[in-house]
Amino acid sequence: MRLPTLTLPALILATCASCTCAFLPHISHSISSKKNADTIPYAVSHANRNSNSDNIREKTNTNTNHQIDIDIDIDINPTINMNRRDMFTAMIGSSLAIAAGTFLPPPSLAKEGYLPDMAGGGLVKAKGVGGLPKKIRAVSNIMDELQRDLMQERWDLVEKYPDQLRSFVPLFTTFTDAAFPSDEPTDNGLRVALRYEVGRFFAGVERMKQATARRNLDEAYVAYSEMSLHFDRYLHVGGLYTYYDATVTNEDYFKNVASEALVHSDPKKDPAEVRDLIVLTKGTDMGKTGIVIGIYPDGSNKCIVKLDRFKGLREIRVVPRDVVAKRLGEQAPDDVFLIPRKNGNGNSKKS
Repeated sequence: MRLPTLTLPALILATCASCTCAFLPHISHSISSKKNADTIPYAVSHANRNSNSDNIREKTNTNTNHQIDIDIDIDINPTINMNRRDMFTAMIGSSLAIAAGTFLPPPSLAKEGYLPDMAGGGLVKAKGVGGLPKKIRAVSNIMDELQRDLMQERWDLVEKYPDQLRSFVPLFTTFTDAAFPSDEPTDNGLRVALRYEVGRFFAGVERMKQATARRNLDEAYVAYSEMSLHFDRYLHVGGLYTYYDATVTNEDYFKNVASEALVHSDPKKDPAEVRDLIVLTKGTDMGKTGIVIGIYPDGSNKCIVKLDRFKGLREIRVVPRDVVAKRLGEQAPDDVFLIPRKNGNGNSKKS
């Protein structure tokens, strides 16, 4: 199977154009409202940040002995309150979307272990990857068990997960280097992106460990949300999702449906909290259901939602709380609570 290749100049031009288009709404929005401070999930502590700084620097150290430096030099008017998180999100999201959409294999082939051939173009059976994709996807099962134990406040079980998850560092490192091994700019870019997500994932693991030691439930929820989000992004960037949803927006399906016909709580009068079963009422994912796994405490009014399972995987979304509504009526519990626990002998037992 051969796919058309994209030359490096074309990729650079496409990335620049996409980033420019992505920045414009954020710039105009910052001019009109200086008080808006959106949140990006992979941002570190933003206390005492200078939002008018001309130089923005994010540095991420991973446990795989890789260091990623991302420098953004922006010449902006001091009167414009530019939110650095918006800028960083737009740039990274645009670049990864172009790279992933251009070079990653279709999900059906990703499931079979096919990856892009950066030298000759097209798709080839990955060498040296073996069963690594399946093993990485299996980490989602551990994340589901962690969600179950955390939401049931089983601290004696939660405190064991950080060490267990850290044992997967070599797995992520091996897949990243084996799946995209060449010196081609596209391979190099994907390796950087994957290492970044791994770094943020394990930063969340460390945050979880500290929150568990203090028995701080709210902090633990945010740490778990960070872990879930960056693991989900790793799967997307690495071409490890086994399906592809071609739907641009679900709102089109609800155009002729009266708002009264949608049964859910009022998100403004009765906002959803962590553990609540919810439905998204607006946006591209309108109508999708899931559970709230974390709420950012920085005043951004955003929460992290874990969508219901589809073909074995559960996507993560960061959305405004005013589009997240509680589901009403009798509901089946989130499926993580149906996962049986294992006793010391490795045998399953009821939760």
